[in-house]
Amino acid sequence: MKTAVEELSPTRVKLTVEVPFDELRPSMDAAYKKVAQQVRVPGFRPGKVPARIIEQRFGRAVVLEETLNDAVPKLYGQAVDEVDVFPVSQPDIEVTKIDDGEQIEFTAEVDIRPNFEVPDYEGVEVTVDPAEVSDDDVNDQLDALRQRFATLTGVERPAANGDFVVMDLRAEIDGKNIEEQQASEVSYEVGAGSVLQGLDSALEGMSAGEEKSFKTELVGGDNAGEEADVIINVKSVKEKVLPELDDEFAQLASEFDTLEELKASIREQARRNKLIDQVVQARDKALDALLDKIDIPLPDSALKAEVDARKHNLDHQVAESGLSREAFFRLYQTTEEERFTEFESSAAKALKVGFVLDKVVKAEELGVSEQELTNFVVRRAMEMGVQPNELAKHLADNDQLTLAMVEIVRDKAKSVIGDAAKVVDTEGNEVDLKGIYSEINGSEANEEEAAEDDRADGEKADA
Repeated sequence: MKTAVEELSPTRVKLTVEVPFDELRPSMDAAYKKVAQQVRVPGFRPGKVPARIIEQRFGRAVVLEETLNDAVPKLYGQAVDEVDVFPVSQPDIEVTKIDDGEQIEFTAEVDIRPNFEVPDYEGVEVTVDPAEVSDDDVNDQLDALRQRFATLTGVERPAANGDFVVMDLRAEIDGKNIEEQQASEVSYEVGAGSVLQGLDSALEGMSAGEEKSFKTELVGGDNAGEEADVIINVKSVKEKVLPELDDEFAQLASEFDTLEELKASIREQARRNKLIDQVVQARDKALDALLDKIDIPLPDSALKAEVDARKHNLDHQVAESGLSREAFFRLYQTTEEERFTEFESSAAKALKVGFVLDKVVKAEELGVSEQELTNFVVRRAMEMGVQPNELAKHLADNDQLTLAMVEIVRDKAKSVIGDAAKVVDTEGNEVDLKGIYSEINGSEANEEEAAEDDRADGEKADA
C-alpha cells in the first residue's frame, strides 16, 4: 500500500491511497461468502454458491462493492498510521480508481490535529494565591456550619428578607384557575431569588393568615410564558435562629469537645484546601501560559462538535429543570446568547488544551497503569453514587475506557507542566509544589486530589 499526503490547510489533509489487489484478498473472500449467504441460486444451498456462479448471475461489480465496503475503512486506518496524522473528524472517502485484478485507489479528506511545537515549559513563571489562613476564613466556615444547624422559630410579625414562610400558591389566567400551577404547604426563604418573578417582593411584609396576589410570567407547565395572577396565602412566618458559638455547639456539629478544637480543625482544613488550590492554580496558569505562546489553528468540524455538545448538554439541563428557557436563563442570571458566546470560547480553549496536553503526553511518554485506571473508576463512581464495577462495565460496554485513559494521561501531562513551573504567591513567596504533596498525606494522594478538584472546576465551568 502506498499513501501520499496533500495538505489542504493547516487543519485538513487529503490522503491518496494506492492498494495492490492482492491486499484486498481477505476482504474479497469475505465478500463472496456474504453475497453467497444473501442470494438464492437453484441447485445450491445458501452460502454454498461458487464464486464463478455469483459473478455470472449477479456480476462482479456486486462483489467488488462489498469488498470495498469492508476493505477501505481498514485501509484508511492503516494509511493514517503510516503517515502519522491525527484525524479529528470522520473522513470523506471516495474510490477514484479500480483496476480489477491490479489495484485500487481512493482518497480521504479529513480534518486533523494541526502541527505545532510546544514551547519549553520548564521554569514558566506563575503566581498563585497565598496559603495563609485568616481569622475571617475560619469565621466564614464557622458561619456556614452554624447555618447548617440553624433552627426555625415561628414569629408574630410580617415576613422579612431571610425569613422562612409556609404558604399556599395558585395561579389564575383571566380568572380561570390553572390546576397544575397550585402548591400547598410550600416552605420558602424570602429573598432566595425565585424564578417566579415578583414573589420575593410580594412576600416581604406579609403576615401569617394574609393573602395577596401579584402578576407574573409563569415559568413552567403548559402555560409557561403567559402572564398570570399568582395568589399567595401565607400560613406561617419563621425566622432562622443560629446556635451560639460555644463548646456545646462544637460537640453538636463535630467530633470535638471544645470550640477551640473545632476552630483549630477548621483552620487546618482551610490551609489544606488552600494548598490544594495552589496546586490547581499552578497547573491551570502554567498551561494557560503555554497556550498564550502558541497560535493553534482549529479544525472547523472539531470546533463545531465541541460547541454542539455544549448546546446539547444545555438543552438537557433546561428540559430537566422543568422551566421555560426564559425562566431557566433568568434563574442563572444570563441569556441564551451569552451562553452560546461562552460556548464558542470555552470549546476553542478545550480543543487547544487537548492538543497541547496530547503533545506533552507523547513527549514525556506518559501512560496509564491498571491501578491508575482502577482508581479513576472508583473515584468517578463515588462522585456518581454508583458501584465501581457497574461504572467499569458501563465504560467497557460503551467503548469509553479509551476516553477515560485519555483523561487520565492528560491530567498527568497537566501535572508535569505545573510541576515544571516556577511558582510564587501574590506576596512573593516561593511555592514548592512537591513540598505541598509531601505535606498533604503524601505525594500521590495529593496529586490525585488536586487533579480531581481541577476536573470538577472544569465541569462546573462547562455546565
